[in-house]
Amino acid sequence: FGFRCAAGVLVFVPPPLLLPWTRRHSRCPRTNPNPKKKLKICCACPETRKPRDKCIIENGPENCSSLIEAHKQCLRKAGFKI
Repeated sequence: FGFRCAAGVLVFVPPPLLLPWTRRHSRCPRTNPNPKKKLKICCACPETRKPRDKCIIENGPENCSSLIEAHKQCLRKAGFKI
C-alpha cells in the first residue's frame, strides 16, 4: 500500500493508516513551497540594460560599444552564457 506524494516519492503506508487525510498530511519529504525562481535574462542587470538601450535608441549600436560590453559583462557575472 502506498501513494505518490507531491514530491513524486512513493510512500508506503500500512492499510489502517491509509486514510483520506493521509494524502494531505503524509510522511512525504518536505519540499520547498517557494522554490527560488530562475532569473530571466530580460530581467537581469537593469542598471546596465537601461543606459545601453537608451544609447542604442539615441545614437545607434555602433556608438554604444562600451555600454553594450558592460551589459554583456554584467550578464556573464549573473551566470548567463553570452
